[in-house]
Amino acid sequence: MNTSTPANEDLRVFSVVARKSSFTAAADDLRVSPAYVSKRIRLLEQQLGTKLLHRTTRSVALTEDGDRVLRWAQRILDDLDQLLQEVGGTRAQPRGSLRVCSSFGFGRQQVAPAIGALVERHPQLQVRLEVFDRLIDVAAEGFDLDVRVGDEAAPHLIKRRLADNHRVLCASPAYVARRGQPRTPAELAGHDCLAIKERDHPFGVWQLRCEGREQALKVSGPLSSNHGEIALRWALDGHGIVLRSLWEVAPLLAQGRLVQLLPGCIQPANVWAVYPTRLERSAKLRVAVEFLAQWFRSSARPG
Repeated sequence: MNTSTPANEDLRVFSVVARKSSFTAAADDLRVSPAYVSKRIRLLEQQLGTKLLHRTTRSVALTEDGDRVLRWAQRILDDLDQLLQEVGGTRAQPRGSLRVCSSFGFGRQQVAPAIGALVERHPQLQVRLEVFDRLIDVAAEGFDLDVRVGDEAAPHLIKRRLADNHRVLCASPAYVARRGQPRTPAELAGHDCLAIKERDHPFGVWQLRCEGREQALKVSGPLSSNHGEIALRWALDGHGIVLRSLWEVAPLLAQGRLVQLLPGCIQPANVWAVYPTRLERSAKLRVAVEFLAQWFRSSARPG
């Protein structure tokens, strides 16, 4: 391998080519010629002594080594951007890559449009959004930001509340007509409850705050899932009682498609931006969190 150090410019060009999957699109994004892009990639491959990209007339794809180099390039460029931001002050246009994660339903329905608007406003940002059905260790798994429903966060992370939210119990009018409404939390044990194994939620246990008193209730029923949207679909079809966030069910309650049960019982589940302490002074992260806070404040949901 060549012992010379790859230039930051070559790493940046390579990162854009990988993101765009095209030399021409990368050249347009960087406002340079395709020949310049080809030259920088060729020099980078020579310096690293490996092939980084599979190139055909129609597409560009990363090799196995290219995928590894891309992860390192993004770290190096992010650290460089952070250095410049800390020493030279906040940039007018934040730039660099952000890895963001969230849960399935909330990520798809609420976070995705917010991230799209963020990048539209700050085109120098490149954001990768991933959704999961489990709680993510943000720092250990290489994420910059977790947009999370739920109030728990590890002590080594910092968090900012983006929106107030809580979960409510609800069922369809058809279910209520057939089975009646529970009059107390204890009566939930005699109902068909739609349990969800989702992120950090304990399966089959509903942690509720009823009239200011915390209760952990064991629930069961013939149907359960690891996906909240599936459980909500079952609730709409009359199969049981579901515990879901108000941001998701508020329209359905207003339309009469669901009925709220035990209105004195809720499960606090605010919306948070959670991120590692080491990125606390990152301008791009700060811009993203501020944007998301404004986005959720101006949105009718969560509520």
